[in-house]
Amino acid sequence: MIGLGSIGKGTLPLIERHFDFDASRFTVIDPVDTDAKLVTDKGYRFEKVGLTPLLTEGEGQGFVVNLSVDTSSLDLMKLCRKLGVLYIDTVVEPWLGFYFNENASAAERTNYALRETVRKERKRKPGGTTAVSCCGANPGMVSWFVKQALVDVAAECGLEFDVPESRKGWAKLMKKAGVKGIHIAERDTQRSKEPKPMDAFWNTWSVEGFLSEGFQPAELGWGTHEKWKPKNAKSHKKGCDAAIYLEQPGASTRVRTWCPTPGAQYGFLVTHNEAISIADYFTVKDGKKVKYRPTCHYAYHPANVAVLSLHETFGSAGKIQQKLHVLDESEIQDGADELGVLLYGHDKNAYWYGSQLTIEETRELAPFQNATGLQVTSAVIAGMVWALENPEAGIVETDDMDFKRCLEIQKPYLSPVKGYFTNWTPLDDRPGFFKEDLDTSDTKRQMK
Repeated sequence: MIGLGSIGKGTLPLIERHFDFDASRFTVIDPVDTDAKLVTDKGYRFEKVGLTPLLTEGEGQGFVVNLSVDTSSLDLMKLCRKLGVLYIDTVVEPWLGFYFNENASAAERTNYALRETVRKERKRKPGGTTAVSCCGANPGMVSWFVKQALVDVAAECGLEFDVPESRKGWAKLMKKAGVKGIHIAERDTQRSKEPKPMDAFWNTWSVEGFLSEGFQPAELGWGTHEKWKPKNAKSHKKGCDAAIYLEQPGASTRVRTWCPTPGAQYGFLVTHNEAISIADYFTVKDGKKVKYRPTCHYAYHPANVAVLSLHETFGSAGKIQQKLHVLDESEIQDGADELGVLLYGHDKNAYWYGSQLTIEETRELAPFQNATGLQVTSAVIAGMVWALENPEAGIVETDDMDFKRCLEIQKPYLSPVKGYFTNWTPLDDRPGFFKEDLDTSDTKRQMK
């Protein structure tokens, strides 16, 4: 396991709970040894450097669980597949310097560009040892939610269909259901017991990870129903062509969305791999011509302490605070992480399906993590099980995996998982004090 941050510490006890393995071969690699005792007290090895010897010594097949930052996912993936070692990560992570390279163009710093490097490798070397790309809560779990939500919507709309078994079948079903777009709609209401101090960035998951993606350009999968683009929206010259990016950071770009508990809310349009992969996966083509594609993007309202932290960061022209801190379960007073997918534009208007995991439930389910962390670590476990059951699947994204099997493994950690139909659209509940130039022709509200 590479990385012993908040997600690594939460994943370790779940690996112990779900898998039989040779304890003498289990090794954690992290350049910082602050929490090394958590590993060594159990009889496992803790190393600061070195990987290849750990994967080739002894018998059996190795498995790399990459939960690190500033370490190239693609290079690790290539090494593992060369050695016949299973692999999983939660993001296409680049080497140190990628996210904050002032000499790189906006297009070069996108998740689209990172994903294309994995797609290129997948095309270059199809099949072979399984490597699961981007399998956390999101990207990851939400792709499984999209398929279940689509099945729910299609059934509620009275469509006759069989649950698809291919990418083409899923895309055709989404088109048939009339889904125009998907929000990865999240609201984190976990509250810290103490107020956040000045010059500190607090969050409920990796601060480094959040800052990295927050400073990247805002990105979204771009649907065929769209009639208008912002003036600073740009397309890519190569690749799958399923997404656009804005020439502004995601953490300062707000969008309106909906979650069951708060209802209408603002979310940050932070770039994520799933915004591109989901739009790409559900594309219907006639030859090379795109006939249908849903819009897809993340709409993230983090914990209040993280919103305040972002406000301070961008208010000081992007100066990152001195202290970066992830709240552990003992520092949180109450709250939940409500993370799901909002499928909209169909005959039932919109449907949110997802996890409403509270901090109280999290404490009962697993150690060393808050609600946000458990949604990530449980997805890693589900992805590991799928990889062990499908060891020669090649490079895969979570969109390619058996959503029923993965959710079967993960759902016990996500309680409750529910679906909600809503009559809300982004044109509702606007303040009305100032005149707005709104296009009302692209909404559908036929709740029955």
